[in-house]
Amino acid sequence: MPAESLEIRELSAGYGPTVVLENVSFTVPAGGRLSILGRNGMGKTTLLSSLMGLTKRYGGEIRLDGTDVASLKSCDRAMRGLGLVPQTRDIFRSLTVEENLFAGLKNRPRSAIAEAYEMFPRLHERRRNLGWQLSGGEQQMLSTARTILGRPSVLLLDEPLEGLAPVICDELMAALTRLASTGEMTILLVEQRIESALDFADAVLILERGRIVWQGTSEALRSDQDLVEQYIGVGSLH
Repeated sequence: MPAESLEIRELSAGYGPTVVLENVSFTVPAGGRLSILGRNGMGKTTLLSSLMGLTKRYGGEIRLDGTDVASLKSCDRAMRGLGLVPQTRDIFRSLTVEENLFAGLKNRPRSAIAEAYEMFPRLHERRRNLGWQLSGGEQQMLSTARTILGRPSVLLLDEPLEGLAPVICDELMAALTRLASTGEMTILLVEQRIESALDFADAVLILERGRIVWQGTSEALRSDQDLVEQYIGVGSLH
């Protein structure tokens, strides 16, 4: 099944009376990859949460394959093909790895969890461990695999590398790159590790105080150290 395109039109959203995102517009083609960059507190997590329906929307459209889903509840957006791997991971700590994976299958057969073990062999080794017994990296793999098992057409990843050891970061990004290379999912990645973000996606946007201040290619951003230092931070690229 081909991925669906995602088009955001003049999206404004936030929490209660506080507007965080203002008139955000961008498009990701079917099967495309987009990295979302910016300093802490600039609205990156709010953007992904807003796409999933977890914030208050003040205006704008969220079009999935041409259909505006902005008025739908988050559960209905998930049924339409949006899937979020949150920064908080949100695994079931009292359930085993395998039980967590079963929870992500939706209407798929239980045998489909083999896909998760193929993507992350480490999870197969830990399949009988409880969620709280996993390392941070293993929890991130579990959260990611559980969401992917639901076969979202648009996958939203919120800082999946945060707090992980370099070897685990490499393992996780390699798995995500293999997944992206199939073209079966549109993937949006929020990530503080700019090198990993630029390696993963050809297209990039930068958020500053809830607004898009730059959009372009990874290659263009990588070659403009002044732009990186202005909006992301000194020494972000090495």
